[in-house]
Amino acid sequence: MVRFYMEKGTHKGLYRSIQKTLKFFQTFALLEIVHCLIGIVPTSVLVAGVQVSSRIFMVWLVTHSIKPIQNEESVVLFLVAWTVTEITRYSFYTFSLLDHLPYFIKWARYNFFIILYPVGVAGELLTIYAALPYVKKTGMFSIRLPNKYNVSFDYYYFLLITMASYIPLFPQLYFHMLRQRRKVLHGEVIVEKDD
Repeated sequence: MVRFYMEKGTHKGLYRSIQKTLKFFQTFALLEIVHCLIGIVPTSVLVAGVQVSSRIFMVWLVTHSIKPIQNEESVVLFLVAWTVTEITRYSFYTFSLLDHLPYFIKWARYNFFIILYPVGVAGELLTIYAALPYVKKTGMFSIRLPNKYNVSFDYYYFLLITMASYIPLFPQLYFHMLRQRRKVLHGEVIVEKDD
């Protein structure tokens, strides 16, 4: 991304230049859910599932599918947030596996998200918002009645519902990370309430 911007001086065309790599790695992240399920990593399956599925949704069903939004500034927001987050997170995992975790990497893992998470969410929401007029105009991914299955689906309203779902989900995931931060960086014992 940095090389593209340095060479071109603009973000326009960035998505097109990195889309194959982005699609591959974000889709490959489905393995993170499997790793949680079989216990390779101690992360909650629900937390990993929400994060991975929202990224796959953003990559395939929004940014890939709706070409007119690929040059939106909001796409750059979530791409930068995701990239810095993944570099930090996988550096943390790698050094942890090597049993040689530098404090800076640990600190970065549990502090960078404080800014990156809201920036990424803002980028995702603004990108979905930018897609709404195109989706409404074209009726893409929508199924209208009558049809032989007697089923209807409106992708426009699905996107609105998806945006609204960020209201309850974002705070839960964000506060989960804040609790993890207190536990890891400050040694606090966090007692989670059963739901």
